[in-house]
Amino acid sequence: MATTRRQLPPRPETAARRREILAAALEIFGAKGYNNGPLAEIAEQVGMTHAGILHHFGSKDRLLVEVLRYRDESDVEGIEGQHIPDGTELFRHLIRTAFANQDRPGIVQAYAVLSAESVTDANPGREYFEDRYRVLRGEVVNAFRAMCAERGLEDPVQVERAAASILAVMDGLQVQWLLDPTQVELAASSAFAIEAIALQALDPRPSPFASEA
Repeated sequence: MATTRRQLPPRPETAARRREILAAALEIFGAKGYNNGPLAEIAEQVGMTHAGILHHFGSKDRLLVEVLRYRDESDVEGIEGQHIPDGTELFRHLIRTAFANQDRPGIVQAYAVLSAESVTDANPGREYFEDRYRVLRGEVVNAFRAMCAERGLEDPVQVERAAASILAVMDGLQVQWLLDPTQVELAASSAFAIEAIALQALDPRPSPFASEA
């Protein structure tokens, strides 16, 4: 009878080496983009050869996907279970993330560059970002519904739009902040937008911009 060989975790030194490569790739892809960030430069930064990088990740495309996952780890560091919370805590987590991002412009730049590149033809990061936004929108929608249940409210009719808008505003503010951090307050502006959108979704008010009949 055939047996299945159990996949063993990488040795500590191998795992550490992979994280070193991922950190270098995150920096270089963030500065130059995926297409213009050569593996040779990543290899040189970590004292390896081009072949050594491929030994660990197989291909540049696979390296990009692993870099994106590595970047995501920073968003859940310190959270119990390493998972984004639900309900009101999710929105508090988003605001805390915006404040944390002010101190890590390199990671913010990498995300902005790689997410923008993902919409181009045949980009290996496209599926990752499609899944990421789908999951995040779903988590924000669920958080809204949990908050409504706590307050005895019906689910807001605009919850899907609110979820997409919160993510869009956060990402858009990051771009503005990267371009001119002296004029854009990333954390404070993100908190303001999240709170404003959430309030309008939970307790809709008449639009001041509606055209008069």
